[in-house]
Amino acid sequence: MSAFDDFGTALSETPTDTNFLSPLIYKLQIRKTPNLNFFVQNVNLPGVHLTAAQQPNPFVTIPQTGDHLEFDEIMINFKIQENMADWLEIFNWLKALGFPKNYGQYGAINAIAEGTGLGVTSDISLIVMDSDRVPKHNIIFRDAFPVSLSSIIFDVAQADLKYVTAAATFKYTLYEYEALNV
Repeated sequence: MSAFDDFGTALSETPTDTNFLSPLIYKLQIRKTPNLNFFVQNVNLPGVHLTAAQQPNPFVTIPQTGDHLEFDEIMINFKIQENMADWLEIFNWLKALGFPKNYGQYGAINAIAEGTGLGVTSDISLIVMDSDRVPKHNIIFRDAFPVSLSSIIFDVAQADLKYVTAAATFKYTLYEYEALNV
């Protein structure tokens, strides 16, 4: 018996699903921003990192498995509606969190019950579909809130009409994976 007998062969370990994941078939849902949901152009699935602990040693520092996950930010690019409703959803949310005029701005958003998705934070769902457009994966970003909204560029020198877009960046507590239609 050779050392490779336990590994099987390429034929015996062929995956049952040989389709690749498409970046075109997804849906993003944020309860607090119904207008934005429709106009999303792209979104990233953020990276996740496990911070490694360092064990001192007289010769070399030895990395050990960590115990704290760090999640990258989620970034959403969207086309802006003519009435700017989608952009205003994020702008007003940021304004309420940062209360630039008075404490009452934050008080109003903070008074909304937790878990409704309409208060300080809202869960974000990224639903990824298979090649038949059947929802297969739901990535849920818990307790998300916006931390930035990009500037808008108005440019009369454009040769062709390119509709205005913006980017919003969100932080969140963590994200979880849920299999759908298994």
